[in-house]
Amino acid sequence: MDFGKVAVMMGGKSAEREVSLKSGAAVLAALRSSGVDAHSFDPQDKALEALHAEGFQRVFIALHGRGGEDGTLQGALDLLEIPYTGSGVLASALAMDKWRSKLVWQASGLPVPDYVVLDAAGDFAAVEARLGLPLFVKPANEGSSIGISKVKQAGGLRAAFELAASYDACVIAERYLAGGEFTVGILNGRALPVIRIVPATEFYDYDAKYLRDDTEYRIPSGLGEQRETEMRDLALRAFAVLGGRGWGRVDFMLDAAGCIYCLEANTSPGMTDHSLVPMAARAAGIPFAQLVLDLLAEARCG
Repeated sequence: MDFGKVAVMMGGKSAEREVSLKSGAAVLAALRSSGVDAHSFDPQDKALEALHAEGFQRVFIALHGRGGEDGTLQGALDLLEIPYTGSGVLASALAMDKWRSKLVWQASGLPVPDYVVLDAAGDFAAVEARLGLPLFVKPANEGSSIGISKVKQAGGLRAAFELAASYDACVIAERYLAGGEFTVGILNGRALPVIRIVPATEFYDYDAKYLRDDTEYRIPSGLGEQRETEMRDLALRAFAVLGGRGWGRVDFMLDAAGCIYCLEANTSPGMTDHSLVPMAARAAGIPFAQLVLDLLAEARCG
């Protein structure tokens, strides 16, 4: 398939810039190795109008965080009428917002961990009592575990809130579930093999995701065939409810009884050497270069 001149959108201005540059470099190398006329494009360095001026015909989005996976870039590319990889405006915006994605999932009858939206004037002790300890505190609109804290001691919620609030005006506290963390990649309507994530750190933080080599990624996950099928089906439902298309990832937690809960969705997953969707694709027999071509082939507007 002739893709024409392809822009690999990477970098940007979000807190995830460095991760995006790594993802973009991997995608760019893979596309070029397959003979695609691909070029890097960093929106921090030049305006999107340059896509037309420089003759780009498709965009592979390797931006993470705000300005890349929150619907703003997708809307701009729709206006420019340049096909792009991944989800459109609505799904991108919903998935980026951990609070509103939970609201949509709850309205659709999908299970989510108990949570509270925090504000500076709230009763932090009451939240700790309701959710129990430990609990997690997260900025609603950041990825890569940026700004996340695990609160283990009574009275620690306010400090965790202040850290998260330095990244986003919307902050949520979420009940800790002790049954393990799992993720399911989605590729063009297909759920990839389940991965169980076992960090060596306190939780699956930024270092565990991108910098450390002692995080365990278990494929097969150890859930067994029936439970894996249940989680993969739930991933497809959760992604579809948000309006997702093309590719993405849905993360899950299990409680101590083994019940599955939807944690969050990602419409522009990482493509680094530590990233989960490429890992799951390899387990399904799809090499990285083929994965990238498959994603580019599904690029579209709207």
